Amino acid sequence: MSTKRTLRTLTLGGVAATAITLFAAAPASAETTVSEPASFTSAFTVMATPDQVVNTSGAVTPGEPGATGRFDFRVNSDLDIICYDITLNGVTGDYQSPAKTATHIHEAAAGAAGPPRIAFPNPVDDGTGTRTTSGCLQGPFTTGVLNDAGVDSGDGFRLAQIEANPAGFVGDSHTAAFSAGVVRGQLSQVPVGGVATGGGGAAASTTSDSAAGTAGLAVAGAAIALTLSVAGYTLVRRLRTHES
Repeated sequence: MSTKRTLRTLTLGGVAATAITLFAAAPASAETTVSEPASFTSAFTVMATPDQVVNTSGAVTPGEPGATGRFDFRVNSDLDIICYDITLNGVTGDYQSPAKTATHIHEAAAGAAGPPRIAFPNPVDDGTGTRTTSGCLQGPFTTGVLNDAGVDSGDGFRLAQIEANPAGFVGDSHTAAFSAGVVRGQLSQVPVGGVATGGGGAAASTTSDSAAGTAGLAVAGAAIALTLSVAGYTLVRRLRTHES
């Protein structure tokens, strides 16, 4: 099935974009906005800066001077759900990207270019100049960017791929003035619920582990108390026998 996609003339930051018509394969499905799950299998953070930005050829192409970004992700790879809290500071101008949004996770090593795999809602100014966006998405994912075979770059992507190699993914955002990226940074894994995860262990397991540890201490304490009690009883009997 094909769908006719028309891009109309838009004004972005004073620059007029030419209207064109494209024919592209319609995605079979797209990510769904969902509530936060009860537990997560991993968590990641990104400290994004302008100096980490590269263009599609992999050449260093600095983003907006003074801009910074923080991307916090929590993942449940069993349900293919990713929850996000994204904050941009010092970013100005309109967003612009060939994808359906301008804020992404790309599959790319440090200093290398790579395709977007997930497109997030663009951060919105909260009235102080800080731009934020938060929520949860469930796959299958689409980006609106088609590869040479006409397939969406998010097609078939699973969150377990991030867990397997977080350093192979970046978070970034793009504007009209900095189309290669306004800020960018690699994903780094962080603990979930105080326990390092990402290998399949859910954070919810910390509660049961703690309960098991408490129960073990209680049993050990009872055993010690019983031992002391028996020893005391034996000593008293010996003393009484000696006195008689």
